[in-house]
Amino acid sequence: MGSQLLLSLLLLLFFSSLIRVSNSSLVPAIYVFGDSLVDVGNNNHLKLSLAKANFPHNGLDFPTKKPTGRFSNGKNAADFVAERVGLATSPPYLSLISKFRKTVNTAPFKTGVSFASGGAGIFNETNNLFKQSVAMEQQIELYSRVYTNLVGELGSSGAAAHLSKSLFTIVIGSNDIFGYHESSDLRKKYSPQQYLDLMASTLHSQLKRLHGYGARKYVVGGIGLVGCAPSQRKRSETEDCDEEVNNWAAIYNTALKSKLETLKMELNDISFSYFDVYQVMSNFIHSPSSYGFTEIKSACCGLGKLNADVPCLPIAKFCSNRNNHLFWDLYHPTQEAHRMFANYIFDGPFTYPLNLKQLIAL
Repeated sequence: MGSQLLLSLLLLLFFSSLIRVSNSSLVPAIYVFGDSLVDVGNNNHLKLSLAKANFPHNGLDFPTKKPTGRFSNGKNAADFVAERVGLATSPPYLSLISKFRKTVNTAPFKTGVSFASGGAGIFNETNNLFKQSVAMEQQIELYSRVYTNLVGELGSSGAAAHLSKSLFTIVIGSNDIFGYHESSDLRKKYSPQQYLDLMASTLHSQLKRLHGYGARKYVVGGIGLVGCAPSQRKRSETEDCDEEVNNWAAIYNTALKSKLETLKMELNDISFSYFDVYQVMSNFIHSPSSYGFTEIKSACCGLGKLNADVPCLPIAKFCSNRNNHLFWDLYHPTQEAHRMFANYIFDGPFTYPLNLKQLIAL
């Protein structure tokens, strides 16, 4: 009888260890919101969108060597962050909807979903830049359906427990800056400070709405030196950054950090990690060799001045060494830059007040 009990205990320990190995992720799920910097294929499913990357030479360095809808030669920061926490990349929500949009594949809902869409903005109006994308408000609406499903499957308390340990990643705002830069109507209606404050306050409301759907741990990216993208440098005879656009990004980032602090005071059960991508890109640009970059002005893939007159289309040319370029195309960083972003997000520095590893440990 004693030997049977011992055998049963050994079997129990064995299967328990298997469960721990198969459930080795640091968080149960990652829910991703944002624009083309973290889009992993949602825009592939938008018929009218001009912001697509589901064609060569995109995906050149992805494991499959094929375009995936990522605006990158390979992976983006969303992929690398998922790897660091031990999860598969959160799949694009629109890929989970059936062809006839009557049923949804809900299997990935418990491990994470991406709602990020190329061309998306904090403001719905920003979507007009690329004809069709899923704006932040719409992304939250889609997530509300995931939340409803989780509550139905896990119960209210089960869903709350699951979501309180999950990560909510938000990378958005660059397209709103570009929208203001390109629109004389917006500049007549708002001063730069008014517009940037409105961006931050609108995102604050959107993050608060996500809290109502269970979000407790936020990973929020600031806006980088978008004025140094090849698309902006090419406008200068000397190929300099557009410092006005960079200044707007810096002002917005300050307002965003303030709103995150306000959110923390309003909702004391939340925690956040803010990633200062502006400072990281500044370091890349002012000391490129320290990070392995030899080209910080020109896009790797494109045509024309700084490879920025034509996007990364099949007719474009591309550089042979993508790892030494900061930019893949006229707007987006290379896979190598994204990898470094993700490492900083996870381990710090340039994260405030916590890095991702610390956020997860709470």
